[in-house]
Amino acid sequence: MTVELTAQDETTIRTAAWGTVTLLSFAGMSGSAHKVATDAALALNAATGVVGHVLAEKAHSVKIKGKSAAAVADQVLPALTASVALLAAQDGAEAENFRSTINVAVAAAERAHKGEPSPTLAEMIRKINGALDA
Repeated sequence: MTVELTAQDETTIRTAAWGTVTLLSFAGMSGSAHKVATDAALALNAATGVVGHVLAEKAHSVKIKGKSAAAVADQVLPALTASVALLAAQDGAEAENFRSTINVAVAAAERAHKGEPSPTLAEMIRKINGALDA
């Protein structure tokens, strides 16, 4: 099945994915926000399929606005939900690829903490997963 994405669809997917990295970085400040962000970003760079192509193209063109986790979450969490929905409407496998890509980024961020994630990071992960499953 061919996935047809508009420019706005692609922006939504990029905002969701790269914004997830930003949210994880905010939540990972108790450890190393830089390591959390780096590991999560590397996971996104390893994405394949339609999602991988969308994330690789113009990866740095997405501007996540907000100086707080709350402001970033207001953009990113709805974009996660919308990305799953728009991909699922065209190709269930690609929607699952998107979910998997985000889950790998989350797992990479968790790993950066060496051991259990902090309560703050665990809560952000719960919110990200909730948005993916909404």
